[in-house]
Amino acid sequence: MTVDDPGGRPGRDTAAARPRDRPRSRASQSDLERYAGLFAERTRNMRSSAMRDLMALTQRPEVISLAGGLPDTTLFPAEELAKHLSVVAAEAGARALQYAPTEGLSEVKRAIREVLRAEGDDADPEDVLVTTGGQQVIDLVCKTLVNPGDVVVAEAPTYPGAVPAFAAYEADVVQIAMDADGLRVDALEERLDALGAEGRSPKFIYTIPNFQNPAGVTLSLPRRRRLVEVARERELLILEDNPYGLLRFEGAPLPTLRSLDGGEFVISLGTFSKILSPGLRLGWAVAPRPVLSKMNIGKAASDLNSSSLTQLFVATFFRDGDWRGYVAKQCALYRARRDVMLASLEEHFPPGATWTRPEGGLFLWVTLPDGLDTTDLLAKALSRNVAFVPGRAAYLDGRGGASLRLNFSGVGEDDIREGVRRIGAVVHEQIELLDRLTGRRPAAPAPAEALSPAPDPTLADVLELRRRAPDPRRPQRGSSSP
Repeated sequence: MTVDDPGGRPGRDTAAARPRDRPRSRASQSDLERYAGLFAERTRNMRSSAMRDLMALTQRPEVISLAGGLPDTTLFPAEELAKHLSVVAAEAGARALQYAPTEGLSEVKRAIREVLRAEGDDADPEDVLVTTGGQQVIDLVCKTLVNPGDVVVAEAPTYPGAVPAFAAYEADVVQIAMDADGLRVDALEERLDALGAEGRSPKFIYTIPNFQNPAGVTLSLPRRRRLVEVARERELLILEDNPYGLLRFEGAPLPTLRSLDGGEFVISLGTFSKILSPGLRLGWAVAPRPVLSKMNIGKAASDLNSSSLTQLFVATFFRDGDWRGYVAKQCALYRARRDVMLASLEEHFPPGATWTRPEGGLFLWVTLPDGLDTTDLLAKALSRNVAFVPGRAAYLDGRGGASLRLNFSGVGEDDIREGVRRIGAVVHEQIELLDRLTGRRPAAPAPAEALSPAPDPTLADVLELRRRAPDPRRPQRGSSSP
């Protein structure tokens, strides 16, 4: 059979076999088989994004979505949007409609530099690449560094959107355990030693140090320093994914990995998606120049340049608007919604469930008693018109079955209460069903999946992820290894 052959009876008209109004949103198995011989080998490893898969469902108005990493864009006044777009049209209309340099416009690089400085970092504009969202940075780093079978180190769990990128480039992803103080750097060093004994070295270490997606935990200062030391000692690159660093509700800000490193071994990833608007599709990378040069070539092959219109909009907003005030409003709103979600989890989730208490960002991570599978629970939750991201989406090895990610930034407080109530009801029903079928109730989750603190009591303070704290705003402190 050829690609042109419609696969039907000889002489059958193709248009008749496939009417124009026939829905084609999802390829059938027979469709896939027709083109199977043409697909590149890498497509065998490609994985769909869990969030993208849920997007169409969660667009239905009756669905309460606690799934996507959605900032609340209603905070940005419509009149401000119109004003800044009008300024762009009046001052730079022709430029806004024209191609831009692949590396980005100088005006938006100045705005990026403001964001970096707000977090105690800085960068020469020549070290900055403007990208089409933060997701493109992950793709470009993989495109630049990863051959099939190369090792990439990531946290466990990791950002679900990074999973398809790693898979598409056929990376061998090694996931390192986390606890309430972030990435276990001691476990990382042990794994690096083991890889070294096999003659293998990672191409880069991928980490989200601030309010990690999906876990919500933050990498402690001692671990940040040690991680940078490890990268220097072993000459490894770190990809620091930092979209949430300015969305801190409480606690003291911590230095970025790049500021600790000086930019020699750290690639910094940032985005305007969380502090301004994801619809702009504008992010950036700051990297050592030899790496940045290759990434720039890779970007030119992908999309030539990021949108000139959105770059000039951001530049205008940073010049004429109050971007810091806007971020402050976001932080106040998200803190209130986080607190509502924590209280709702206390009310509606069963004993034995645990969850993180983030000091900022958009997410928290829930781990249910062993024996429950959140992939199965999601189907039941969707039937109740509520959505979350199941934990397996944050792993590449099948782990995470008892966990789920919840977003508290994208919907209002009433929807958070009702959404958590619906999910809690489904969880209780599954526990009762398991009890009837097996005669046993699910056990408490394993410490690794629950992100429990490491057992060493002599090292840096971390937040214990306990069930049923008397006051969720007064967490008990514990200890863990650096």
